[in-house]
Amino acid sequence: MRLEDFAVRTAGDPRQLANAIQAEVWGLDRNQPVTNVKTLEEIVNISVAERRFETLLLMAFASVAVGLAVIGVFGVLSYSVSQRTPEWGIRIALGAQPSAILALVLKQAGRLIAVGVIIGLAGAYALTRFLESMLFQVHRNDGWTYAASVALLAVVSPRSVSDSGEARRKGRFA
Repeated sequence: MRLEDFAVRTAGDPRQLANAIQAEVWGLDRNQPVTNVKTLEEIVNISVAERRFETLLLMAFASVAVGLAVIGVFGVLSYSVSQRTPEWGIRIALGAQPSAILALVLKQAGRLIAVGVIIGLAGAYALTRFLESMLFQVHRNDGWTYAASVALLAVVSPRSVSDSGEARRKGRFA
């Protein structure tokens, strides 16, 4: 009779007991090969290596996508602000305060961001059924993920608008 696999529970490091286990098995049957000794942790790591790599690759692409989205938000908002330069010049010539112009710029940017967030959340919700099988204990309706996405945009987008030279110039009209 040939034994294929067996497991041993240890209190300490299982690697240190490998030789003792091998000697005990050979004491019972010298023809019984004891090779390829692995810890349970190694077996689990081997079994999930492909899934872990896929998840890591997905995370890398998602990070690049977030970076491109931030650059895109900055570009769209800067372009939108620059297109209204003549209107704001007229408003200031008619007596509008620079703070009112800056508020107008931020309000317009807020509308664009809100539309983008709504479309993005709807798209994310629709696509999560494809990703749900790859994630452990993360459900399709995981509110924390959606909240984190909105929070990231809420932090990055106003910063993009206020950092853009166009918005600063419109606010100061220098």
